[in-house]
Formats: sequence, structure tokens, C-alpha cells
Amino acid sequence: MTPPLVSYLTFNRLGLTVRNLNALLRTTDDFELHIVDNNSQDDTWEFIQSLNDSRIKSKIRFPVNAGPIYAVNYNLVQRKPGQYFIALDSDVYIYTPDWITRFMRVFDKLPEVGLLGVPRAHPYPSYLPPVIPMEKEGVSYLQLKDGKVGVILDFVPGHCQCLRPELIDEVGFWCEENGYGDAEMSVRVNNYTKFKAGFVTDITIDMVQSIPCTACEGREWCHLDKTSTTCFSIRDSKHKNEFFAELFRWKYLEYFNELQQGKRTVYCASIHSPESIRTHVYNMAWAQENFNFYVVNAN
Repeated sequence: MTPPLVSYLTFNRLGLTVRNLNALLRTTDDFELHIVDNNSQDDTWEFIQSLNDSRIKSKIRFPVNAGPIYAVNYNLVQRKPGQYFIALDSDVYIYTPDWITRFMRVFDKLPEVGLLGVPRAHPYPSYLPPVIPMEKEGVSYLQLKDGKVGVILDFVPGHCQCLRPELIDEVGFWCEENGYGDAEMSVRVNNYTKFKAGFVTDITIDMVQSIPCTACEGREWCHLDKTSTTCFSIRDSKHKNEFFAELFRWKYLEYFNELQQGKRTVYCASIHSPESIRTHVYNMAWAQENFNFYVVNAN
């Protein structure tokens, strides 16, 4: 079987990227890594170019940041038929060396599982939405109970997610038309497919959000003055996800209204797949407005 595709998105924060990507490359399981640098303005791309590992199948730096959904769907197009897809954010440090095996164990034993994630970790507060413990032959996970539209954090967070290939065939891509990422994908999976979303509980991560320059593993690549400007201050000035979610919440609500009314299927098309747009409903005006929001505000 083809090893899973790991989609790794970076956006500034060189210090975290170096720490966390080095940890990923210590994984003992096999995978195919595709790295997208979303037009970082620090020295992230210089570090990525220095990496030499046979599991790295592609590296690309976008000339502009068109948002995280544009980037993850770019990597999803690279997926081979029948290949699992893992979306991994650059602020995730993985301690568990066989973490992919642990994902696969749940998928193998529990065929209803379509999407698995890992709970948010330190320094985020410990929190889970309503879940149902599920177990078979000693393998367990926490199934998302509801996944309700508009309910805060009632979804599987997208920082570390693995999707079953049969689920991808059914849902297509992350929705570019509403741009809500993990908050929309979990709802689609749990309520509009034959699959369920949930959490694994035996993969250990942290999600540290900043590192002192004196402790940074990326100092050899960094050319910032580190007094008035750091890789973290650059990222913070250009991180607009919360602003986006507030501004375009109406699209998220209207999208699910259309889905519930049967005006569209659960499958979401992508700008990266012209065939998917030709054969499925795709609100190009909404999607372009979302991409342009990031182009204007996050570069």
C-alpha cells in the first residue's frame, strides 16, 4: 500500500517550523511529504530548501498567500488513488514516533471512521467537544457525537488530521467556497456521509506557539534583526484566520443551508481540479473572494 501523504503547510514562524519539521522527520513510519510555504516573509523557505530526505516528494513556495484552504487543497490534488491524506500544521510537535501506525490501527479496526484528529495540546486548554468512546478488539477512539453547524469548537481541529481515501472520494476537498476548514469538514463528515469523525488518544503532541530566539534551532537560517522583528512577530501581523471567520461566517451558514436543502451534494470541488468544478456545484465568486481576502490582507 502507498504510504500516507503528509501535507505540511508553513507560514512564517521559522523557529517552530524547524523544531517541528525536524521532529516529523524522526517519525519511524513511512510517508510521502509535500511541503507548501505560504509566502513566508522570514527565512522559512531557505530552511525548507536545505532539507534532504527521500520521503520529501515536493517543496513549493507560493508567490502569494491565498489562505490555508487554497494550500491544503493544492496538496490534496497530489494524492494518489487509494492514498490516505494527513493534514499537518507547522505548530504541531509530534513526540510519538509511530503516530501514523496508530492512526491506521483505528482505521483498520473501525471501518466507520473517516476522519481522525488529535486533541489540541499545550499551551491550549484541555478541551473536547461531546464525544462517544468507541472500541473494537482493543482499539479505541473518541467519536464526535454531533458536529453541529455554528456550535463553537464542535469539530475535530485541523492541526493534525488523517482522512480515509474512501471518505475523500465522497467529500472531495476542503470547502473553498466558505473557507471554514476543520469547522466545516467535520460537520460534513459526521452528518452528510456514511463515515464518522473522531479523535485518537494515544498520539502525544505539543502546540507551543513561540520559541525564544536564543533557544531556536533555526538560527543558522535566520537573518532577521530579532529585536524589532522576529519570525513570530511577522506571522502575528499577517495571521488573519479569525478575521476571515468573522467576516465570512455567513458563507459557512449559507453553505450548510444549501446542503441541508439538497441544493448541492456533500462533495466540494477545488480550483486546483478543473474537472471537479465542471462536474459539481462550485460558487466561484465566493471562492475567489476568500482567496483574495488573504492575498490582500495576509502577504
